[in-house]
Amino acid sequence: MDSSIENLGFLKRLQWEDSVQIAAIIVIAWVAAIIARALIKLLAETVSPSLRLTVLRYVPLTRFLIGLSALLMITPILIEPTFQKIAALVASAALVIAFVLKDYASSLMGGMITILENPYQPGDWIEMDGSYGEVTAINLRAVHILTTEDNEIIIPHYRFWSKKIINATSGKRSLLCIADFYLHPDHDGQAVLRYLEEVAIASSWRKPDSKVKVVAKEVPWGTHYKIKSYVKESREQFDFVTDLTVRGKEILRKNSIRFSNAYPTVTTKGSY
Repeated sequence: MDSSIENLGFLKRLQWEDSVQIAAIIVIAWVAAIIARALIKLLAETVSPSLRLTVLRYVPLTRFLIGLSALLMITPILIEPTFQKIAALVASAALVIAFVLKDYASSLMGGMITILENPYQPGDWIEMDGSYGEVTAINLRAVHILTTEDNEIIIPHYRFWSKKIINATSGKRSLLCIADFYLHPDHDGQAVLRYLEEVAIASSWRKPDSKVKVVAKEVPWGTHYKIKSYVKESREQFDFVTDLTVRGKEILRKNSIRFSNAYPTVTTKGSY
């Protein structure tokens, strides 16, 4: 066993005390990461709503720093801090990463870039690989997304290199919500625009002082209307859309405006 360790060149001959010390560092770092994450999340729920996302930003950063600190503490126990041995260790680690852990290493690199560049953060609502939900955690290997169906999706960070990421909030509390209405083409368009705008302005879910925009597009099966408005809190986006849809239908029916009976065909030619 000792000769095998010596053949590695850069590793010291470990005593049982060294093994216990390494194990203790790993356990302490693991417990510290769990406690830090719980404390930061607790703090995020107690501060003002405008600071919640800013506080959550420090969850992945704190865990990364704790892991890095543990690695720096373990390294001197395993090797003598000489230039030759450190160079040998770096070269060996690079070979392992390049040939054995290619995808994992790519995910780790993507995780570090995500933490440093901050394209999304905990609390943001993003769409990646066709999955839309709230970012609940950013680990070094993957991002965790909680979908509207209460499913947690874990996406490795190496997807960051080649896939499109849509961030609906970008660190903000609000996001744009859209409610769709499909009406029979024979109606008073100006009246519909006025009714739908009034519905959005009166909604308790709407972000105060935010603008309301109603747009329309004529299609073969009728007229497609969209209410575009910002919700107060990103977590309330579906309540807001539901409120706009239900009260919008109510006021349109009350004014004898017919809805389209044809099934709309999904198209990818632009948006409005």
